Amino acid sequence: MTIEPLQRYQQALETEGFVVDPAQRLAIEALQACFEAVERGRSSQGLYLWGPVGRGKTWLMDQFHRCLTVPSRRQHFHHFMAWVHRRLFQLNGTADPLMALAQELGSEIRVLCFDELFVSDIADAIILGRLFQVLFNLGVVMVATSNQPPGQLYRDGFNRERFLPAIAAIERHMRVLPVAGEQDHRQHPGLPCQRYWVTDDRGSHLAAVFERLSPDDPGTDQPLMLGSRQVQVVRRSAKAIWCRFDALCEQPMATQEFMALCDRFAAILVADIPALSGQQQAGRIARGTEDGASRVLAGDRDLPALSPKDDAVRRFIALVDECYDRRVALYLEAQVPLEALYTQGYLAFPYQRTLSRLREMQLQRFA
Repeated sequence: MTIEPLQRYQQALETEGFVVDPAQRLAIEALQACFEAVERGRSSQGLYLWGPVGRGKTWLMDQFHRCLTVPSRRQHFHHFMAWVHRRLFQLNGTADPLMALAQELGSEIRVLCFDELFVSDIADAIILGRLFQVLFNLGVVMVATSNQPPGQLYRDGFNRERFLPAIAAIERHMRVLPVAGEQDHRQHPGLPCQRYWVTDDRGSHLAAVFERLSPDDPGTDQPLMLGSRQVQVVRRSAKAIWCRFDALCEQPMATQEFMALCDRFAAILVADIPALSGQQQAGRIARGTEDGASRVLAGDRDLPALSPKDDAVRRFIALVDECYDRRVALYLEAQVPLEALYTQGYLAFPYQRTLSRLREMQLQRFA
């Protein structure tokens, strides 16, 4: 007998120590209604669950997805976009690659579930504006989680008007529900398991961690090849890799490469993490130029104020997200305490999710 989302939620309340949360209850009831409709072949609105970090949005969506028997797909949003870009490249030469991709996906699935929908890239914004509309027209039901309501997605982004059709499509085809209870459920009491240290004069804490993780494998300090990229390591074994922060986050690493690390290793150790906050620096560029050397008064635009460290922070966020989603143990050694690691910068809003996840990673239940 197939268990249903509402039953799964009730079981969690009764036997797994979950606490009653009115916002979660409203969301699971909406997910249950969507589940019943798609399982019976009826049309249904999708659902857009948004709210602060740690409110259980991902867990609720996952219960919905696990109960489905119709063809479906569940992906972290970054993984989905990586697949979209890769597939569009493969479809190069097709008359309308985006339409071909959407029709291909629509023929394979009835339900598409996204976790952590967050748009920060102009290329993604342009693609999604049309892709969402086509998928909705094909009858694909979308369920998504996000930390932002639809109207704030890609806020202040360059050429944001190109993304407005996607927002309109979301609001037309998905029921938008806040999941904003008072509790951060990731912070429920649990047995601690320290995976974050502040550097001190007693030597690296990660050396002992690496030895414990690989007791019978001294490993090697030879660089790791990830595709065509060479990653410098402090040490690596079959189970664990130990790198310095600059080798992973101050190099042009992509999400796909962090995915490959998590495919290969059960634990990732990162040393020498500096304080990541930094003063933002204003910038301007003339439309149609790359370096602003040619000033065009009518076309000038303001760029977000960026800190020199923000690219490294963006990669660090991607690494934490990948380890969290894949349940890969992440051990960190930094110059400052966790709460002080990144407190100011352009990425302060998305980093709140990262901080919540890093806190949860300090509990035994994470592994």
